Order: sequence, then structure tokens, then C-alpha cells
Amino acid sequence: MPTQVIMPQLGESVVEGTLTRWLKKEGEPVAELEDLLEVTTDKVASEIPSPASGILLQVLVEEGKTVLAHTILAWIGQPGEEIPAAPRPQPAGHAAPAALPSSSPAAAPAADLGFISPIVMRLAKEYAVDLTQVKGSGEKGRITKRDVMAYVEKRQPLAPVQAAWETPADGDLFRPTELVFAQPASAPVPAPAPVSVLPAQPAASAAPAVGDTLIPLSPVRRAIAEHMVLSKHTSPHVTTVMEADMSRVSAHREANKAAFAKEGVHLTFTAYFMAAIVAGLKAQPLANASWSADGILVHHAINLGMATDLGEGGLIVPVIRSAGDLSLLGLARAVNDLSSRARSKRLLPDETKGGTFTLTNHGTGGSLFATPIITQPQAGILGAGRIQKRAVVINDAIAIRPMVYLSFTFDHRILDGAAADHFLAKVAETLQNWV
Repeated sequence: MPTQVIMPQLGESVVEGTLTRWLKKEGEPVAELEDLLEVTTDKVASEIPSPASGILLQVLVEEGKTVLAHTILAWIGQPGEEIPAAPRPQPAGHAAPAALPSSSPAAAPAADLGFISPIVMRLAKEYAVDLTQVKGSGEKGRITKRDVMAYVEKRQPLAPVQAAWETPADGDLFRPTELVFAQPASAPVPAPAPVSVLPAQPAASAAPAVGDTLIPLSPVRRAIAEHMVLSKHTSPHVTTVMEADMSRVSAHREANKAAFAKEGVHLTFTAYFMAAIVAGLKAQPLANASWSADGILVHHAINLGMATDLGEGGLIVPVIRSAGDLSLLGLARAVNDLSSRARSKRLLPDETKGGTFTLTNHGTGGSLFATPIITQPQAGILGAGRIQKRAVVINDAIAIRPMVYLSFTFDHRILDGAAADHFLAKVAETLQNWV
């Protein structure tokens, strides 16, 4: 009896996946647990092992197709075995949707819209989009993330936001010059332009020239682009920078690398940065919060996201859950595990969700400091630059120390400058005074 290859459900909230690539062709042999196909869900690409040994008898779903979890993708069996009759694979647009809230403009009746994925619902709510007005480009007219963002970009924008310092109050000190010297006293002052909540229109695409190469967008690259644009349109980004002397951390690492290696753990500077962030979040809980319409939600658990470079595959942010309860050894072990599985495409989608704060250790690429973009809906992200020996003044004397720049980009709706600096100062102090 041939064995079904089904689209796995790679997380509680994951209802569909895109079959990115078949690693075997029809007619080729495959061993049980050998990697058979690659599936992308949101930003996570996972290699899926074969459920049985045999021959890949028939492929039912082509590369690039998005289908529901539990859909039959292929059959594995022995040469000559008869493949059972099965219904044609259902694209994601054919699924019976879960109950959708009828009060939101994003949630039109199921009979009109078909299946609406959670991320499409979230974007529709964020940008106040009536999904009945959006034309779907997915299978059987399914509305995709790209369709929602294209609708938002084409929608007639309102006047640009007018900054506070461009809307003066009464009094000559704050009155615009043209009103004081050029406009009659009886002339009415024009009303301020309405505030826009829509993103600016995108710039026109550059025309390709001879010799240019067009790199098609992978699902991961497209997801990264959408998340970054959404973040910049969601929260006001502000960055503050401090530096820390890493002498004590470097000495501690050298003294303990062998002991950690006996535990099967590679001790990296990332673990120290994570531990310092935990200390900073405990000292300034507002940095471990999220903005909501009802108020600022301060999280009890500290779940640290760790930006991980996938090379040509892009960037992903796995999450260390309950990091506040872990020792340096526990943090180092989690860093090793998540980064290794992320790069080998063994990460589960749920392991990238639920973060309350993020670290990006961009210094591993040689960067001194950066202004990273916040992972929504978190309050901030810490960037750690390259650890570099520099001349610094200590007790009025010049000394050479391994220094690092720490840049903290924060949501100014949640944190003011003093609170942000309080958090960052604690991070720097923890690294500098490591025991």
C-alpha cells in the first residue's frame, strides 16, 4: 500500500504552507526520514523528511503552490503499486474558514471571501481594509498578503502627517513668520491637514538596463520585506547608542569555554548579550512591553528573539522562551540549538513567535553599530556591534580595551529617552562588570 506524503501543520497557528522545492523527482528512490521536500510558512523554510522508504510514485502538488495543512502532496511506494484514488489537492483558497469576527472590516462573510489567513486578517485590521474590495491573486481568487499591501499602496492617500512643530499654537513666539508679517490680522488661519495613517506611495521601480540581473523574490525574502515595511509604518523608531568595555566578558569566556564544551555547548558572545538584556529588561520592564489600543502591555515572561543570518536565504528570528529563568549555560545552549536548526531548516514556525524583545548581533559581520528595525509588536531591539580593541580613557589614563557599541532602537510610544537609556545603561553595566 503506497504511503501518503502530506503537508504538515508546522505549528498551532499555521494553517497552510507553500511547497517551495521538491528534493526528489518522480521515479527516484527515497529512504525513510531522508529530506524529501522544502516547505515555507511565513518566514520559516523547513525541510520535510520522507514518511517511508520507496519510490516517489506521483507528485500531486507542484513547486510554488500554497495548500492547506494535511493536504496530500505525493505518494511513495514500490514500483508498480497502484495509487489509490484521492481527491484533487485543495489549494488554500478552498478551505472552509474558521469563524471570523463579523465586527471587523477585515472579516467579511466566508461565502464572499473564502479562506482568510491570520496574517491577512491582521494586515486588514491594521490598515482598516475592507477585504470585499480586494481582488485576490491566489489560487481560486484567495486573498494574499501581497494583495492587501498592493491595495493599501494604491488607495488614495490622505495628506501627510503634520509634525507637532509645524502646527504652532497661539502667541507671537510660536506664530509662523508669514502670519506675523505678511497676512492681515483678519485672515483666517488655515486648518491643519488631516493626519494620515496610510503608508507613503512606493517609488517607481527602476527600469532594468542591459546586463542587469533580476533576482526573483523568494517567499522568505518577500515576508522579510513586508515585515520590515509594516514595522516602520507601525511605530516611531528612535535609536540610542552606548558602549561597553568587554574586558571582563572576554576573560570569563576564555576561562569557561572548555567547561562549556564538555557540556556540548559552544560559548559565544551572543549568550552574554542575551544575559545582559535579561538584566536590562528586569531593571526596566517597559522595554519588555507591547503597544495596544487599550494601553501598554508589560510582559511577565522574557522571550528573547535572536536575529539569525541564513546566508542567501535571508534572516529569521527564533525565540528563546523564558530567557529570564535561564543561566548563562542555558542561554548558550538555546543559542546553539536555535541557530543551528534555523540554518539547517529544522526550525518550527511556532519557534519564531511570541518574542517580547530581540537581539541582533550584527557585529559578527564586522559592523560597528547599526539602527535595527523593531520586530513588531515588541518595544525594542538591541544591536551589538563588532568587539574591537580601542583606545579609551580610564582614570585619566589612555588604555586599550575591547569595546562594543550597543544600539537600542525603541518604540517611542512606549519608551521615552530616559527610560530607554535606563535599560541600555543596565545592559552596558552588566557586560562591563561581569563576574
